[in-house]
Amino acid sequence: MEIRNLGRSGLRVSAIGLGCNNFGGRLDLAGTKAVIHAAFDAGITLFDTADVYGEKGGSETLMGQVIGPLRHQIVLASKFCMPMDAAETLKGGSRRYIMSAVEASLKRLQTDYLDLYQMHRMDPLTPIEETLRALSDLQSQGKIRYYGCSNFTGWRMVEAQWTARQMGVAGFVSAQDEYSLVKRDHEADLIPALREYGLGLLPYFPLASGLLTGKYRRNAPMPEGARLTNTQRLADRYLTERNWQISEKLADFAESQGHTALELAFSWLLAQSPVSSVIAGATRPEQIAQNVKAGSWKLSADDLAEIDRITAA
Repeated sequence: MEIRNLGRSGLRVSAIGLGCNNFGGRLDLAGTKAVIHAAFDAGITLFDTADVYGEKGGSETLMGQVIGPLRHQIVLASKFCMPMDAAETLKGGSRRYIMSAVEASLKRLQTDYLDLYQMHRMDPLTPIEETLRALSDLQSQGKIRYYGCSNFTGWRMVEAQWTARQMGVAGFVSAQDEYSLVKRDHEADLIPALREYGLGLLPYFPLASGLLTGKYRRNAPMPEGARLTNTQRLADRYLTERNWQISEKLADFAESQGHTALELAFSWLLAQSPVSSVIAGATRPEQIAQNVKAGSWKLSADDLAEIDRITAA
């Protein structure tokens, strides 16, 4: 497993990370344990969760019961900001909320620190100065080692980093955003900003909810039990005419090079600056091995040019 720095920070993460959103929802304690141990055995060190995953707290709770002696050998990342109650009063980026949210996450995870604490989305009601000061204080207290953002627009991220510099605090070291071969719009503004400010990108939905695995084909039966088969909201989002054309051409290109569509999707992301680690979920241990293997294809300049041509549709 390749290990990379997270942006310009000193935090080292595995090139393939484990997305832990299935824990506490699709996976019970036994399933969670099997996937976590398979990931660790495969060399994955970055485990990415959030307080809202697993029906609000379920993912962190199960992970806390499983990680145990692995804690100091992994990079444990979580998130805050999304609503944690039905009334949506427990959310946001205020100092008051952050200080309580981190304590709740630490308790569920059964640890006394997080390696990476990420703001899950922008909070329009709280000045970014207040959020950054709270996160900096948590860093000084040793409760978090680094902090990052997620789902920020390019200009919001720049504003946050400029503000951090003016305040004399560390600022965000990473951004977690959707990025894949069929969703490249962040290349227009966010990704150039990440490069300029030295943030590492942690792409989520690298397979476009499974479309880029190669198992979906037009005019063919949809795979039973698959996400795009069972979730109409995601099917409407990803199974567009444009995406069908791109995914089928990419699958043919990968096959012509002796690789799978899955290997193409992961290896392409890892060839992009400033990607540090690709976040991929799993519900079965065998998926872990597939994900890890998928990042090993070293794409040539000609390969990357052909991929750009295909995805320019």
